Amino acid sequence: MNILITGANGQLGNEMRVLSAAHPQHTYFFTDVQELDICDADAVRAFIADRRVDVVVNCAAYTAVDKAEDNPELCDRLNHLAPGYLAEAAEAVGAALIQVSTDYVFDGTAHVPYREDDTPCPNSVYGRTKLAGEEVVMQKCSRAMIVRTAWLYSTFGNNFVKTMLRLGRERESLGVVFDQIGTPTYAADLAQAIFAAIEQGIVPGIYHFSDEGVCSWYDFTIAIHRLAGITTCRVSPLHTDEYPAKAPRPHYSVLDKTRIKQTYGIDIPHWEASLAECLEKLKIES
Repeated sequence: MNILITGANGQLGNEMRVLSAAHPQHTYFFTDVQELDICDADAVRAFIADRRVDVVVNCAAYTAVDKAEDNPELCDRLNHLAPGYLAEAAEAVGAALIQVSTDYVFDGTAHVPYREDDTPCPNSVYGRTKLAGEEVVMQKCSRAMIVRTAWLYSTFGNNFVKTMLRLGRERESLGVVFDQIGTPTYAADLAQAIFAAIEQGIVPGIYHFSDEGVCSWYDFTIAIHRLAGITTCRVSPLHTDEYPAKAPRPHYSVLDKTRIKQTYGIDIPHWEASLAECLEKLKIES
């Protein structure tokens, strides 16, 4: 198959690149904005048609949640309009599209894990634009798969794990929010799930994917420091209102992953096992 992966320089895009070596039977096109501007409908159409793309994996997104509140048009262009262009171009050549989405399509007021058929109710510009992207993709591409994920981190780029490692080594104390609950997701695990879908044949629809288990950002930080051997920084729990942010965060964003596990027969690791794996890779790379 010919597989196009957009946003290839981001966390998930890079993990897809690494994992592609284990699937050498396919031809890959890894693009970021320099190679393909997904906000340019004509360029997208030409690229997908000329290269006879069979599967598009859209890893590109505007993910600066707070900045999005001040840049709604740019955020909408990347998270809503661009996926629509990819969906139209994919449909024109009979290709499948995997659109990566987010837990932010929910407002986080639930107390049990969110299922795919729960009614979305985003309360931020980021969440609203990502939901609009889901809707346009489902509307314009008959072979569309939406994968919502949460709390993504990896060895690539900037993310919460790397920030907490740096702050843990620099500071004697640190305050981290304890009343926002979710599940960290190692981007390498998400990449494996996406490849499972590609290899087995994409079943259109909405799916949830994160690693297994549940924690707060505070618990996550404690685990990062413990596994990294950081003992000199005292971590204290903070309430959300003690850490003001422009965009509201979901207080509870645990995702129910039953559908993706049953559809593709995948086993998902516990978040702490994947965190240990990521930290080991970071140690080797440093």
